[in-house]
Amino acid sequence: MERVDIAVAGGGMVGICLAVGLAGIGARVALVERHPIARLAESDGRGSAISAASQRLLQGLGLWTALAPDAQPIREIRVADGGAFLHFDHGELGEGPLGWIVENAAIRRSLARALSRLDVLVVDGVRAAAKGEGILALDNGSSLQARLVIAADGRESPLRTAAGIETLRWSYPQTAIVCTVAHELPHQGIAYEHFMPAGPFAILPMTGRRSSIVWTERAARAPTFLSLDADAFADELGRRFGEFLGRVTPVGRRWSYPLSVVHARRYIAPRLALAGDSAHAIHPIAGQGFNIGLRDVAALAEVVTDALRLGLDPGADTVLARYERWRRADNLTMLSMTDALNRLFSNDIPPIRLLRGFGLAAVGRAGPLRRMFMRHAMGLAGDLPRLTRGLPL
Repeated sequence: MERVDIAVAGGGMVGICLAVGLAGIGARVALVERHPIARLAESDGRGSAISAASQRLLQGLGLWTALAPDAQPIREIRVADGGAFLHFDHGELGEGPLGWIVENAAIRRSLARALSRLDVLVVDGVRAAAKGEGILALDNGSSLQARLVIAADGRESPLRTAAGIETLRWSYPQTAIVCTVAHELPHQGIAYEHFMPAGPFAILPMTGRRSSIVWTERAARAPTFLSLDADAFADELGRRFGEFLGRVTPVGRRWSYPLSVVHARRYIAPRLALAGDSAHAIHPIAGQGFNIGLRDVAALAEVVTDALRLGLDPGADTVLARYERWRRADNLTMLSMTDALNRLFSNDIPPIRLLRGFGLAAVGRAGPLRRMFMRHAMGLAGDLPRLTRGLPL
């Protein structure tokens, strides 16, 4: 049986960030992933919005320099709902871009390279099951004993289930169609979100003359659009996209993801902490899913680091309770906000549409309110962990 300080189950973006951060403070860390790590660098069609606070975290972990060439700064966000508009400009705050868009495949490649340079015990291509408090049984016949196990194993987390942690969950009657497009004109770092009756249609700037499309469509209709040939699909995109970037050409394959919410009723159990999608998965309407996962990373890394430096047990109930208190309110707030926004804007009911227009206009005219929304979107509000404030662990 291999003994470590921390065992991270799940080699996705949140899991590897946790392994990198905790290995960087000298903890003995193991990372268990059921797929080969190399396969995780394959594209899933998606990109992630990285907020200013998340960029500070990645920089603090020594990961941002390698990511920066693949990161497209977001300089403006333009929101449209029928005839109502709202405009966010990074120049109002004077704190750099509003965020960055990076392809998930690029993030995973960079994280895998960083992981290979650290003293982390990587066990990939192997499934892990809970065998007892702090013990993972691996399907290669070996096992791991850790002072703390971190479940970063996704929204259907086996470790969460084994710990008896129940979830609050519901599905939306929506599917996200995701693809990349090339366009004739430069995007100038501007992100667009058009609210339509079926759901938001987001155009997110990527490096070069490319954009990532997140097209939220009614679940019943999505298969029809996904089955179209290339020309017909491009025509449907063009109808929603408009002509402001010239001719639009889909690049590569299309992907689809059913949309749902999952929230764990507890984030902790004896010698176990949940992080990322195993604790919470939200609607992508505000592009905050990865960012709240990284705030989990920052908070959990901080409480574990503080415990280890004081010679305390990183898996102690008091240490884990501090993490749960810190993250639960923020995650619930983000879940509630994205759910409310989706329900408010994904319909064409005249009185609600009129109310939305008044709301967007009011925020657009109120400078302090608009800047408050921007700071929240950038992850710069609230009780922030050290890494998200640009401070070392």
